[in-house]
Amino acid sequence: MTDTVTLTGVVATKPENVRTSTGLTVTNFRLASSQRRFDRATSTWVDGDTNWYTVNAYRWMANNVANSLQVGNHIVLTGRLRVRNWTSGDKRGTAIEVDVDSIGHDLAFGVSHFTRLKAAAPVGESGGSVGDTGPEPDPSAADSSYAGHDAGHDVWSTPVASDEASYETPASEQNDDSVSEIAEEEKVPF
Repeated sequence: MTDTVTLTGVVATKPENVRTSTGLTVTNFRLASSQRRFDRATSTWVDGDTNWYTVNAYRWMANNVANSLQVGNHIVLTGRLRVRNWTSGDKRGTAIEVDVDSIGHDLAFGVSHFTRLKAAAPVGESGGSVGDTGPEPDPSAADSSYAGHDAGHDVWSTPVASDEASYETPASEQNDDSVSEIAEEEKVPF
């Protein structure tokens, strides 16, 4: 029986991308998941115990995880939980692992920039991919160079944000020239 779990936490170790002897690409890292609770006696939030998980991503997702996540990133993931006992000499322990089905940044803690990858095309007789003529064009671009694509039937070609959309740049990334005032009606209440 497979247990599917959803976890939130912080990437605690650098994602390590390896290729097995059978050619399978695997990326794994440790996830620290802490629970916070409100202590009514002191009227403050306190950290609870930290649960540690080994997270494994396979195949195409392994490369995406290795290129997207860094130590300290807050993430949300869904996957299959595996609990197994291990022994090494006179030492024993329990390993708690999650095989990832879906993973991404937790947007409650910051802004993420997504880049959609071009799907793999079948290999042609010349040895290259069929239709592999360079990077995938941007379907939200204003020009009509995206030939052969019916934008009216593709939900991915419709941009979600307008050109006027922006986000607040962290103070560490701002310089004096980039600081601008935001009107009260444009601010999002938290």
